[in-house]
Amino acid sequence: MKILITGGSGFIGSALIRYLLKNFNNYQILNVDKLTYASNDSLNQFEKNQNYSHKKVDILDKINLREIFFDFKPDFVMHLAAESHVDNSIKTPSKFIETNIIGTFNLLNVSLEYSKKVNPKFYRFHHISTDEVYGDLEKNDPKFSEKTSYNPSSPYSASKASSDHLVRSWTRTYGLPSVITNCSNNYGPYQNDEKLIPTIIRSALNYEPIPIYGDGSQIRDWLFVEDHVAALHKVLIEGKNNETYNIGGMNEVKNIDVAIKICAILDDIYPISSQEFKSYNKLIKFVDDRPGHDKRYAIDCSKIKQDLNWHPNENFNSGMIKTVKWYLDKYKKGN
Repeated sequence: MKILITGGSGFIGSALIRYLLKNFNNYQILNVDKLTYASNDSLNQFEKNQNYSHKKVDILDKINLREIFFDFKPDFVMHLAAESHVDNSIKTPSKFIETNIIGTFNLLNVSLEYSKKVNPKFYRFHHISTDEVYGDLEKNDPKFSEKTSYNPSSPYSASKASSDHLVRSWTRTYGLPSVITNCSNNYGPYQNDEKLIPTIIRSALNYEPIPIYGDGSQIRDWLFVEDHVAALHKVLIEGKNNETYNIGGMNEVKNIDVAIKICAILDDIYPISSQEFKSYNKLIKFVDDRPGHDKRYAIDCSKIKQDLNWHPNENFNSGMIKTVKWYLDKYKKGN
């Protein structure tokens, strides 16, 4: 079975490829990734693996995309390539429009042409999206379900909402088999330093202020990345076409409590050596809030649990301990 994965060198994409290559020996994986600043080197271990290859191609490059599809002849496409940092989308929204909307448009067109001309048994275009397309929730609002109306707040979430709509329209209008997954906030090894949890850990270990937007009351549903990629595989193989599946970690935690938790773990496993502070949590500093900052995300993932028998293996405590230990080892090595 051949799987073409876009954005496979990013945080979630590389975790997905590592999961597939380590657990299944009958998959051939082609990673299409232009290798941006958000890429990591965790896939170098597979350079000599005959089931893995990489093409450094931008999904805005229609000509090379078409050539890749027609040469590799995938049975599945898993589309993860995206600009994903909300702060960056506020500063330079054009990159998000180009990659997340036009890039997805290109992939859909090439996939459709390929499925019609080369592989009529092409099984599925799996579009990996975010819960941010739903907007945000008040404290007592019900969780996001697959039927929640879209109400994006940032240029990033608006661009992902647009790409979701494109995928659905290509299925309804042109018959391209597809499935969409919307996930909550991921965390774990190899996440880019710009994200919240790596920023907290890095700042703490450097005895620098740990920046928390506003009063830190924003709530996110935290999903360990290895649980997420296992769910993605479940959906790819067992999900139904023209369906949407929400994937969440069932861990609603305030941003300030994330910082406090990480500081507590560090206090336990790597006690602070500064004479000025007795705990890493003394480094927490509240900064000006992000414009249009969403209040709360919460995923109702009962559909994927009931239909595909998936559930996360890690809770917030166990997943965070693994994550902090991984970053601690990374920074101690000076990487």
